[in-house]
Amino acid sequence: MNPSVVLKASREKSLLRRHPWVFEGAIEKVIGKPHSGATVDILDAKGAWLAKGAFSPESQIRVRVWSFQQDEPIDDAFFKRKVQSALALREMWLEHTMHSALFNADNTSHDTKGSTAITNAYRLVAGESDGLPGITIDKYDNVLVMQVVSAGGEKHKKKLINALTSLFPDHVIHERSDVEVRKKEGLDLVVQTHVGDLPDAVIIYEHGVKIEVDLIAGHKTGFYLDQRKNRQIAGSFCAGKRVLNCFSYTGTFALYALAGGAEEVINADVSQSALDTSAKNLALNFNTEQQAKVKHVKEDVFELLRRYKEKGERFDVIVMDPPKFVENKRHLERAARGYKDINRIACELLSDNGVLLTFSCSGLVSQDLFNKIVADAALDANTQLSYIQKLEQDSDHVIASSFPEGAYLKGLVCVKRQA
Repeated sequence: MNPSVVLKASREKSLLRRHPWVFEGAIEKVIGKPHSGATVDILDAKGAWLAKGAFSPESQIRVRVWSFQQDEPIDDAFFKRKVQSALALREMWLEHTMHSALFNADNTSHDTKGSTAITNAYRLVAGESDGLPGITIDKYDNVLVMQVVSAGGEKHKKKLINALTSLFPDHVIHERSDVEVRKKEGLDLVVQTHVGDLPDAVIIYEHGVKIEVDLIAGHKTGFYLDQRKNRQIAGSFCAGKRVLNCFSYTGTFALYALAGGAEEVINADVSQSALDTSAKNLALNFNTEQQAKVKHVKEDVFELLRRYKEKGERFDVIVMDPPKFVENKRHLERAARGYKDINRIACELLSDNGVLLTFSCSGLVSQDLFNKIVADAALDANTQLSYIQKLEQDSDHVIASSFPEGAYLKGLVCVKRQA
C-alpha cells in the first residue's frame, strides 16, 4: 500500500481536470513516510482517491502525477507505454508535415526535396504533456538525450532507460540533467552516457538545412528544436534583406535567412564558442561567397543595439530570440523591463515596413503579457507595429489540454508601419 497525500478541502479541482501537479500549499497531511520519488496516492479531503504520483519532499511541486488510473502500476510496462505513445504522436506529426512544401533549400548543401523526412531530430517526450512529468527526451538522429528534473523521474530512471533501449535498440542514450532546477527537487546535477558511445556532435537536418548539434555543451539537451517552424517562417521574409539576428547562439536563424535570399546577416551573441559553431553551420550549407554575407559580432546584445541606434543603423528584418529572462515570479517585473528594452530599440532600428520576429521562452510570461510588452515598446519608440502572426513552439513540443504550462514559447511577427 502506497503512502498517501491528503488534500485540503476544495483543493482537488485541478486534479479533477487532470492537471498533473500538487503544490505544497494544497496538502493537508501526509500519511506514511514517503521518500524522494516514492509513489503516493492522492486523496481529497474526504478520503476519495484522485490519482497517484511521485512525492518530492523538497519541491514546492510536492507531487507530480503519474496516473489517474488507480490500478495502473508504475513499472517498466508503464514507461514503455508512455514512450510508445509519445513516439506514435511524433510519427503522426512527421507523416503530416512530410506532405507540406519543404523550405526552399536550393542554396544549401543538403536538399531534402522529395524526401519523406522533414527532419531527423525532434522532441520525443515533452514531460507532463506526454504523461512523464519532469522528463524531457530529444532525438538527434541516432542519439537520444534525456533530461530528468523530477524526483519521480530520477527514482524510475532505469525503467525509462529500459523503455528507450527496447524501442530504440540502435541509439545512444545520453543524459544531460545538468540544470539548476534539479536542485529544487533535492537532486544533484548529472551528465552521463547510459548506452553506447556519445559523439561530441551530431549533424541534424531540418527543411533542407544542416545543423551541427553540440551534445556535450550545447544549451538545453544540445539544441533549440522548438524554434524549427519559426526559423522557416523567418527565412520567408528575408529575400534581398539586411537581417540582424540577436542572441544568435549557433546561428540557425541566419541559416534560414541566407537560404531565403538575405543580402546581409549579422549574428550577434556574447558567446564566442556559439559564434564558432555558427561559422561551422554556415560552412555545412553554403559556399564561400554566400558565407561572406554573414558577419559574426561577439558583443552583449543590449549594448550592441544601443550602439547601432547611435550610429543610425537600419535593418529590414530583426530576429529577437533572447534566453529565458525569468525563472520565478519575483523576477517577472525585471524580465518584462528587459524584454521591453530590447524590443523598443529593435523598433527604432527597423526600416519602414521592416519585420521584427520577437520571442519569449519564459513560461511565466503569458502571451497577453508579451503582447503588451511589445506594444509598450513600440509606443516608447514612437512606432506603429502591426502583428501579422503569432508564433509558438513547433508541434513536436506537444501541449496537453490539461497542462497549459506546456505552452512556454511565444512570439510575434511584427511589421513596422510607415509613419
